[in-house]
Amino acid sequence: MAIIRWRPYHEVGALQHEVNRLFSDFWGRGGDGDTLAGDWTPAVDILEGKDEYVLTMALPGMDQQEIKVNLENNTLTISGERKLEHEDKRDNYSRIEQFYGSFNRSFTLPNTIDPGKVQARMDKGILTVTLPRREETKPKAIEVKVN
Repeated sequence: MAIIRWRPYHEVGALQHEVNRLFSDFWGRGGDGDTLAGDWTPAVDILEGKDEYVLTMALPGMDQQEIKVNLENNTLTISGERKLEHEDKRDNYSRIEQFYGSFNRSFTLPNTIDPGKVQARMDKGILTVTLPRREETKPKAIEVKVN
């Protein structure tokens, strides 16, 4: 039987995130549910590697100038705004299913991240943020010597 450390605040944080997502999804839609203008929450994938964390976020149709990535007090914040290109012709649309409007995502980072080496790049609508670990926190193999 494995012993698992109980982290009550982790469950509360996950519940809060889910409730926030539900409210964001509901209030980000127009009155009839067919237009998706307003605040939106782009999906994020976070991969934990041996030497770094890699965060990817799909932001189709956005340029790197429209995205802000900030790191302050172990909190990574990604924000921006995706605008509807032809707002004056909005009434002619039969259906709009793409999300438009502002977004803001924040992630609390572990103390093992080296803030001086964090990198962000945008390629084909995918934002990739690389968060390397500090050298002193990386696992090291210790050689066992035999006498």
